[in-house]
Amino acid sequence: MTLGGLAGIAVDTAEVAESGSTLRAIEARGELLCGVDGGLTGFAEQDDDGEWSGFDTDLCRAYAAAILGNADDVRFVPVTTADRFRALSDGEIDILIRNTSWTFARDVGQDFDFAGIAYYDGQGFMVPADLGIASARDINGARICVQASTTTALNLADFIAANDLSVEVREYPTAQSGLDAYESDVCDVYTNDLSSLAGLRVGLAEPSAHILLPDVISKEPLGPVIRAGDSHFHDVAQWVLFTLIAAEEFGATSLNVADMAETSRNPEIRRMLGAEDDFGGRLGLENDFAVTMITATGHYGEIFDRNLGAGSELGLRRGLNAQWTEGGLLYSPPFR
Repeated sequence: MTLGGLAGIAVDTAEVAESGSTLRAIEARGELLCGVDGGLTGFAEQDDDGEWSGFDTDLCRAYAAAILGNADDVRFVPVTTADRFRALSDGEIDILIRNTSWTFARDVGQDFDFAGIAYYDGQGFMVPADLGIASARDINGARICVQASTTTALNLADFIAANDLSVEVREYPTAQSGLDAYESDVCDVYTNDLSSLAGLRVGLAEPSAHILLPDVISKEPLGPVIRAGDSHFHDVAQWVLFTLIAAEEFGATSLNVADMAETSRNPEIRRMLGAEDDFGGRLGLENDFAVTMITATGHYGEIFDRNLGAGSELGLRRGLNAQWTEGGLLYSPPFR
């Protein structure tokens, strides 16, 4: 459905959000409106039958399962880079899960709140393998394609200035149009977040003819975004994500989580899964929301592996997105 088709819903949602009741609006509607990329392999893409798949869309399903009890009670709303924040502000979506970097300017003094970091990323460069370029510092004189009006373009400008490079920057309105220009030899280099580059490279005519340079020139913490002013829904958005992360740490998978809720003797696991205390109730959710959610989508690692990792065509390593116990940065506050 187009954004315009949501106009009637958007007015009501925005009004409810202003009163601090986004959660109640979702429950009353019976459907979560989740803003996603219109098509990025591994993160959010729609097949010929209209079915959505990807890391971001599975996070949307996890939120739907936690809030509404059914992972299918979600409507995926494709939003562009330029339009994503307006769609959220206007209430056309309840939550934005679309490779959006958490930055100072987007957080402070704006009408948005980030609910955590779902993916640790960084900006990189893709080049044709036959150019023989080994480092981003070797791109002097190159033509570089980049998406306009993004932190990507700002990071590129900083990198060029810091390294005193003489390059020609060509900006495009979308990631795909920039990629098309790169593939048509209009540019020698394409820059984007490394995760996006990996997904976009899969769609090239000869993916193996292109390489990702080892340089990482920025920190890009990607995470869910909600409207500001609703502390209750902010708690929900945070702790649903934390639950997915903690479930992996505790070994609660889609196959065993129901049994763990009944048999685990670990007090923290029992609190997280609703077997003790009232953590779900404090969030305004069913006390066993975590069991419902993890059964439907799996924990963070399961979502990562099937969409981005070993079980996917991207084959990305966990890297910084590994658990803190495995040398990564993923870390949930205690369920206490």
